Amino acid sequence: MKPLASWPLQARRDLVGVFTDIDDTLTTEGTVTPAALQALADLKAAGLAVIPITGRHVGWCEPLMEGGATPPWPADAMVAENGALALVPNPGNSNQNGLQPAWNVRRQLSKLYQQDADTRATNQARMEQVAAQVLAQVPGALRARDEGGRETDLAFDYNEFTHLSPAAVQQTLAILQGAGMHTTVSSIHIHGCFGDFNKWLGACWIVRELFQRDLAQELGRWVFVGDSGNDQPMFEHFTHSVGVANIRRFESQLQHLPRYITPSERGAGFAEVTAAILEARKA
Repeated sequence: MKPLASWPLQARRDLVGVFTDIDDTLTTEGTVTPAALQALADLKAAGLAVIPITGRHVGWCEPLMEGGATPPWPADAMVAENGALALVPNPGNSNQNGLQPAWNVRRQLSKLYQQDADTRATNQARMEQVAAQVLAQVPGALRARDEGGRETDLAFDYNEFTHLSPAAVQQTLAILQGAGMHTTVSSIHIHGCFGDFNKWLGACWIVRELFQRDLAQELGRWVFVGDSGNDQPMFEHFTHSVGVANIRRFESQLQHLPRYITPSERGAGFAEVTAAILEARKA
């Protein structure tokens, strides 16, 4: 991983869009920092597409995109559940910069899915059976506290409100994989889903859906920022990929690392990426 400062100016200047993880990339101690949110707004105001992509479930994401007590996030879409579905503001919700014009104003959202309703219903029943097996067989296993709004995957907490041993994490993964599920591990959760979902495939899908563009053919014009295991498909494919500094704790476990790394961790690191992009656009 090279220092962020070595990212070429011209490469930063040519960007049209930013994908970013949320947990431990935009958040610090579980909270999105004002600096990270302002960075999202600054990117959107500069004319870039902004798309957070997360393992969190769609119900967790909805308040962030809808607004209400706080402004909605300045984003073109939010891709949830490791790429399986997305929340997209309906046309007419935003001003010309894609930002909500006032506090305490909700905007309507559309849900886009990669699976049809019958497939999702069948898979949800199967997932409940697998979840029961994990809870019965893995000591200390707990479903993630955000489970209530999940539609397409299972999530077990190993590093948010509880801490599982490496052996317990591997036992959980073995059960999920034995049931035929695709698995990923974020900085806080173990995920399993029926369906070939990951952040890279989800990113390609949402760019096609929103912009009728082929992400794989224009990777030199997009950047991804992340920090952990379920970000590996993005690190593997993106020409421009950046890890916030806390990725160092997972470095020995990752097969695919980002090209660049920020000086600072979490939300402060994301703000550094934003500053580097905006600096290039002014140069």
